[in-house]
Formats: sequence, C-alpha cells, structure tokens
Amino acid sequence: MFREAALAVVAGVAVVLLLGAMRSARAEAPAIGTAAPDFTLPDQEGRPVALSGLRGKWVALYFYPKADTPGCTTEACEFRDNVFAFEEIGATIVGVSIDKVADQKKFAAKYSLPFPLLADGDGKVAALYGVLQNLGVIKIAKRQSFLIDPEGRIAKHYTSVDPKTHSQQVLADLHKLQGKPAPG
Repeated sequence: MFREAALAVVAGVAVVLLLGAMRSARAEAPAIGTAAPDFTLPDQEGRPVALSGLRGKWVALYFYPKADTPGCTTEACEFRDNVFAFEEIGATIVGVSIDKVADQKKFAAKYSLPFPLLADGDGKVAALYGVLQNLGVIKIAKRQSFLIDPEGRIAKHYTSVDPKTHSQQVLADLHKLQGKPAPG
C-alpha cells in the first residue's frame, strides 16, 4: 500500500514537471497597435535580416514549428503561390522557425520559396513574440502570424492558423487594412 502511494506521488510530480516544461514561454505576444519587437536573424543564405530594415512595407511575419514538415510545407507553399499578390500590395513575407540556417536553406531550395526564412536557433525572437513553446527536450515556434504595418506596429495577430488557407486570409486582411477591394 505504501509503495503504491509513493509511486502515485512520484507519478504526480512527474506529470506536473512535464506539464510545466511543455508550457509556452511566458512572454506575452505584442498587442495590436504596439511596436513590433525589432530583431535581426540570419536568413536561409546566412544573411542578416532586420525587421527594422523592412519599414515602409507591410510585413506578413509567420512563425512555424519545423521546416519541411507537412503543415509547415503546406503553409510555406501557399505563401509562395501568392507571393506576387503580396508584392502587388506592397507586402513582404517573412517566415521564422527555431531551425538552423542549413535547415532553412534546404527547405527553401526544395520548395522554391522566394522569401526569407529566418533561423531563430535559440528561440529568442519567438519568445519576444510570445510564440515559443517548450516541449521539454525541444523548443518550437507555435504556428502563429503577425501583420506588421509600414510604421512597424502590430496590425493583426493570428493565433489560429490553417496552413491551407492562411495565406489567402492574410491577403484579404491586408486589402481590408489598406482600404482596397479584395481581388475577385
């Protein structure tokens, strides 16, 4: 009886520790209307990309869990297939994950992704945006996105993303935010 009780306590402590480790980083996502946290990260070619260097354009900043996995591939290819529509309305697409530069490079090459994929190897940028998820032994970025206006403010935060339709949703919202009719 004592042994069973002790095992139950140990199991309970293990569950509490595991759940604590699996929680997201406690940083809050930046609020709509506030300045987007600036950062500089290497792209798939190792070149530094600074968010502040994109001022004057709308930025679709999308975080994804892992390069070259099914959902992330679907989302990236949807953005790729709409890249000209984004460019037409003065917007740029930037993807970020907790992958290494080499992983981003392979992913971009394999699917002909024509926009920067940034390597946030230590997860600091994901944490700044409140999307870092700690799964115990690994950290990933949650699949969330932010629209950043030309002045560098958060215009929209997407917390629930469907990889198959997200690119179209972001485009429609960009048209609304710019006061332009959606393409038909």
